[in-house]
Amino acid sequence: MFKPISPKLNLNVMEEGILRFWNANDIFKKSSDERKDRPPYVIYEGPPTANGKPGIHHVLARAFKDMFPRYKTMQGFYVDRRGGWDTHGLPVEIEVEKRLGFTNKAEIESYGIEKFNALCRESAFERILDWEKLTQRIAYWVDFDRAYVTYRNEYIESVWWLLKSIWDKGLLYQGYKVVPYCPRCGTPLSDHEVAQGYADTEDPSVFVRFPLVDEPNTYLLVWTTTPWTLPGNVAVAAHPDVEYAMVTRADGLSDERLILAKELVEKVFGDIPVKILKTYKGCLLYTSDAADDLLCVDLGGRRIIKKKKKQTHYSTMKVHRHQHTLHI
Repeated sequence: MFKPISPKLNLNVMEEGILRFWNANDIFKKSSDERKDRPPYVIYEGPPTANGKPGIHHVLARAFKDMFPRYKTMQGFYVDRRGGWDTHGLPVEIEVEKRLGFTNKAEIESYGIEKFNALCRESAFERILDWEKLTQRIAYWVDFDRAYVTYRNEYIESVWWLLKSIWDKGLLYQGYKVVPYCPRCGTPLSDHEVAQGYADTEDPSVFVRFPLVDEPNTYLLVWTTTPWTLPGNVAVAAHPDVEYAMVTRADGLSDERLILAKELVEKVFGDIPVKILKTYKGCLLYTSDAADDLLCVDLGGRRIIKKKKKQTHYSTMKVHRHQHTLHI
């Protein structure tokens, strides 16, 4: 019933023979055209970044993505397998920055955004032949002749149309979300972009002063071990039962007043002479007692909210929180 299999079978040669047969007889196109009047099975191709070199992980992902359209095609569905190219985002820009020797956003602006964007468009397709070769070799069926490109206006306009449609249905809302941010690029980062440059580093702990809006020359003294989160700070947390002190320098070198946990005054200031002007419980500091208020806080200002943990041996008074709040 079955032909004997040679122990010297060369799978590579066999696969290449099948690929030649498919290409010579236009099997992919026929498998689609013959089912155009059948019920559709819609699959959205997650487009690769065209200027990135394909790797073995792409082979694995595309093998999985190829199974479902093939299976639904064999079931008689019409599967329009249109390809796409992702040409947006930092990977493209960073590649061009490296080529130009740029290290910050100001250099891009000085060079000229229009010229920089033109180089990004050119760079976006530098690896396209590698992608097409890989796609062909692993027999991943996708139509590149009608591939969409994310930087083209027709694609961008389709995204805006989609957002408007969602808005018209009342499904779009405004909220706040903490996201990784790149101060060098001046833009939020996706998880994928963060992973591309992930590294373990040592960062300093810092003391930060937050001025009180209704008491001139008076500050909340905050200590944090995560200084990179300070740009996203929206609140300071104080425990209701912890005693806080307002202090100033006793030697007259400064008249500013600082508020911190009373039991940490000596630890924080060491040999610097300070005098305590007054003390009070943390509950007297609150401008808001519900952490949920952070969801609607004006990001131009900050609040003092309730802290649940009674812990002062590490913090001065507040820690700033990642939406972000500091605790004291």
